[in-house]
Amino acid sequence: MMTDSLTDREIVKAILCRNAKVTKEFLYGRCYPLFASIHAKYYTDCDTPVELINEIYVYILLPHKETHRSKLQDFGFRCSLTMWLKIVTENYCHQIFAKRIPKDQNFDGEDDSFERIVNSVDIEINNLRMDDNKKIVQRVLNRMPNARYRRLIELRYLQEKTNEETAVALGMNIDSYYPKHQLAKAQLHAALRKEGII
Repeated sequence: MMTDSLTDREIVKAILCRNAKVTKEFLYGRCYPLFASIHAKYYTDCDTPVELINEIYVYILLPHKETHRSKLQDFGFRCSLTMWLKIVTENYCHQIFAKRIPKDQNFDGEDDSFERIVNSVDIEINNLRMDDNKKIVQRVLNRMPNARYRRLIELRYLQEKTNEETAVALGMNIDSYYPKHQLAKAQLHAALRKEGII
């Protein structure tokens, strides 16, 4: 694998610069087992680990409303990139999806070790420019032909609304929302392909 010879800084830079080969090899190849294991732990609305990777890819490149910087830009290299992706993905799933509880597991109390890891990660501001990421995200969204699906993706992932909040904002009931969400994600997947990102 080409990414085996790259440092974490080089991989982050390549992903931020929309290097399709490095992005695909690292996120969809090298990190696939990581995403697959997290996908198996939660009742996500992603049919496959690849869909979860698509969501996380968009999530880590989206600019924050206040700082106008993406999560990936603010990765401070305090841990490995793989560990950071695991923490970010676990935190993302933990916030919006229910966790699958193994039948043989008895939960008397939540283990706070994950919370400690998340809280211990220092955010270090680096000097990468946010404007480039905004352009990438906007270009991907513009490739989605259905304006309603594009709006769904904007509300759900850019504005980080819950599925219920997104459904209300779009004037849908939750039963009709989920099939539309799947179709919107399919269009997003196609748009990412057209941009050469996946």
